[in-house]
Amino acid sequence: MEIAAGTDPFLLFQSWFDEAVTAEINDPDAIALASVDANGMPSVRMVLLRQWSADGFLFFTNYESRKAEELLATGKAAFCLHWKSLRKQIRVTGSIAKATAEQSDAYFQSRGRGSQIGAWASAQSRPLAGRDDLLAKVEGYDAKFPDAVPRPPHWGGFCLLPQEIEFWADGAHRLHDRFRFTRAAAGWHIARLNP
Repeated sequence: MEIAAGTDPFLLFQSWFDEAVTAEINDPDAIALASVDANGMPSVRMVLLRQWSADGFLFFTNYESRKAEELLATGKAAFCLHWKSLRKQIRVTGSIAKATAEQSDAYFQSRGRGSQIGAWASAQSRPLAGRDDLLAKVEGYDAKFPDAVPRPPHWGGFCLLPQEIEFWADGAHRLHDRFRFTRAAAGWHIARLNP
């Protein structure tokens, strides 16, 4: 399979993502998000990529979680999207900034009520004495917000502004097709890479 790269990585990203939506059984938007702690130890976890544009890639989380603390401390991250059934992947590296309050509010309001209540109840990444404690907090917040659920102040989005976007497509005999887009002052520098 050969990549028709073009000159706009976001158009290629959208094309591949649209294909994945029809081919992947679960979560075509699941990314393996990598961060690094203060000691340089990497950490990776799956999160859902919710929006993207030429301004960057948006995902949402608890700002008090381990991932958020690492992202805020370094201002850098990377992620990989891998669609096994399509034999394609996209890797992105770049700088991180908090999403705007408007972006976070809009996405939070699009979530189901259970997920909204869960954002209030979960002290993400911190020790939990038992599942019953979490369920009690869920019940408490469900009662506290009988109607609309506001976005918690500790919850919101991050935007990864890409410096590099690499597209990889499986090839016969491990002769894969790879293109790397690197942000430059006048647009994107594009290079074909060896497999």
